[in-house]
Amino acid sequence: MDLGSLKQQMDELDEQMGKLFARRMELSAQTARTRRDMGLVPVDLAGQREAKDRFQAVAGPELSGYAGVVYSTLQDVCQSYLATLLREPSALCARIARSVQTTKPLFPESATVACQGVEGAYAQIAADKLFHDAHISYVKSFEGVFAAIASGFCRYGVLPLENSTAGSVNRIYDLMMEYNFSIVRSVRVKVDHNLLVRPGTKREDIREIFSHEQAIAQCGEFIKTMPGVRVTVCENTAVAAKRVAESGRNDVAALSSHACGALYGLETLAADVQDKGNNYTRFICIGKDPEIFPGADRTSIMLTVSHRPGSLYRLMSRITALGINLTKLESRPLPDRDFEFMFYFDLETSVYSPRFIQLMADLEEMCETFRYLGSYSEIV
Repeated sequence: MDLGSLKQQMDELDEQMGKLFARRMELSAQTARTRRDMGLVPVDLAGQREAKDRFQAVAGPELSGYAGVVYSTLQDVCQSYLATLLREPSALCARIARSVQTTKPLFPESATVACQGVEGAYAQIAADKLFHDAHISYVKSFEGVFAAIASGFCRYGVLPLENSTAGSVNRIYDLMMEYNFSIVRSVRVKVDHNLLVRPGTKREDIREIFSHEQAIAQCGEFIKTMPGVRVTVCENTAVAAKRVAESGRNDVAALSSHACGALYGLETLAADVQDKGNNYTRFICIGKDPEIFPGADRTSIMLTVSHRPGSLYRLMSRITALGINLTKLESRPLPDRDFEFMFYFDLETSVYSPRFIQLMADLEEMCETFRYLGSYSEIV
């Protein structure tokens, strides 16, 4: 049989399957409505399992596993479709709609902002990029930023979430599980790490380098060129620069920014020593209450799924079925629960899209726990 004939047969089958799919969805909707009218739950889960077994049996032993995946995907798509027909508006979707309606049309130019560290920290640079006039309060820890928001001491907080070369800031994800907050905007900041010293210090004099653990990870290759030098972790790169400036020592250096060098009167012995030149850190701006400003096209959520095979896959297939782009997936272990995880998602979708509202309602029903963290836009 020639290739053209084979393709023609597959095209014909695809057309038949398309028609059968449409008919299958129509019958599913009729069945769900009838069950609801009878006082039953719209979806017969036991019946679905039996139908899946029959579907796999028809496919035969060799294709049984593949057939099971196909049927499970079909059911996920079907349930998503039925939800749009039968579901009552959820409290979450109503809250999102209120936030869209009540948030002011312009992001504030001036605000009180909590940042971890001291003057010159990258969080401060991010805050200045977000706000025309940021009134910054510095706290000692990432937890202090969350606490400043929770207490109402500051309206916003700015926190590093991930770096393009060193990866995620895991401590932030852990704190997200502990505090209630909303992401209102995000921003990317170009990171430049430099070897900063007190005036007169030579490279051969250096015995200790101070910096933040992320900066140390981002400058690993450069640090290897300085054997025998001790590396000491600080709260952030600005603290490292300040510590060197105030140390009175000429045998220490900091891995920090050009801005910190100028701020604390330090000299640059080596510039741009990060392993990769395309080095950016993404910061999130958080507030106590949901605020959804115009143009919001990114949404962040956290959730847990049942500890059963296929639970995460079925959730992912629902996202795929709605044509929504998943830009980030992060997992963090749940405290006091062995080998179970909280999943963090970034979704690329307009908050005004009906598909977005449908997905939020779908995930709320599918997940064991679900937290909507906010919809926002990102400054690059």
